[in-house]
Amino acid sequence: MPLCASDPTLGVVIVSFNSADVILDCLESLLAAPGVALHIVVVDNASTDGTPEVIEDWAAGHTPYSAPADLPFALPPAPKPLHLAAAAGPPPATPAITLLRAPVNGGFAAGVNLGLAQLARHPGLDRFWVLNPDSVVPPETPRAFAAHPVPENRFALMGGRVTYLDPADQIQSDGGTINRRTGVTSNLNLGRSFAATPTADHAGVDFIPGSSMVASRLFYETVGPMAEDYFLYYEEVDWALRRGDLPLVFCPKARIYHHAGTAIGSATLARVGTPFSIYFLQRGRIRCMRRFFPRSLPIAWAFSLAKAAQYLLKGHAPEACALIAASFGLPPPAKVRARLSPEAARLAFARVSDGRVSDERALGKD
Repeated sequence: MPLCASDPTLGVVIVSFNSADVILDCLESLLAAPGVALHIVVVDNASTDGTPEVIEDWAAGHTPYSAPADLPFALPPAPKPLHLAAAAGPPPATPAITLLRAPVNGGFAAGVNLGLAQLARHPGLDRFWVLNPDSVVPPETPRAFAAHPVPENRFALMGGRVTYLDPADQIQSDGGTINRRTGVTSNLNLGRSFAATPTADHAGVDFIPGSSMVASRLFYETVGPMAEDYFLYYEEVDWALRRGDLPLVFCPKARIYHHAGTAIGSATLARVGTPFSIYFLQRGRIRCMRRFFPRSLPIAWAFSLAKAAQYLLKGHAPEACALIAASFGLPPPAKVRARLSPEAARLAFARVSDGRVSDERALGKD
């Protein structure tokens, strides 16, 4: 789409890991957005399925792109070839796609932080959109996020509606809350009809889901990047809880469609999560409680025991074992550890006593 000088700008960070089967749909949907200048950074977290090569081949125009038949909106392919900007050197003066190859899979937050640091070098960008690679974006959403009015751009994080891609009318999240006694998070309007559900009252929202969240430059420069010691899950909860008096805001015109759980097997309404997913989710829950609500840890642990018993009663013994290991600081199950390379496992399973060391590292301190 041709751009005008008056078009708003928006930085986009996409962290990919073994996303070769979905990343092109995400990128093509972004490039189809009119009326907004996008600066897209794809951070590949050491994929083993050739994701970076798929992106390079696509950008060069070597393989014709055709949108999946089940997309809920038309998606004509972007003209090729596309320029992939280099990470080094000055920020590109025009909208571009930058591909960064992380040397090791340091987890979701580590990938996001690499992308944010790249975008922050561009002085014209005040909003940074963190977007999952297994998402597709309606044409109006990027401009909606870029142009949504916020006085003096004073906000921490901005969210929109996240719906499942299948079924496309089902809401995954209108924002998130955290139970301060158990640490369990909940998605507003989960499972409800998009068409029949009015926008929620966001006064009580605690965080914006990491599948689609826009951070302001003010928030990023004030609070710092995401804490990397969670590896997966709860990073966005931690980030939002550190926001101080900067508000969370909601952009009702910004919607994405999300596959959900394509890389790590997150739970959906139709299935239980994989042991890998459960381990990091429950470890993140306990780590977040230890950091922000330590007096409620006994209740959080009691919840772990009850949830593990529920898994066992339903015949999910590996899932129960992963939950207990994560909640009580035990070594991860062998099959969970085996999902990661030795270098990634070293980062993912490093011990953290109270979170302070990791937070200081995430903030760039000694």
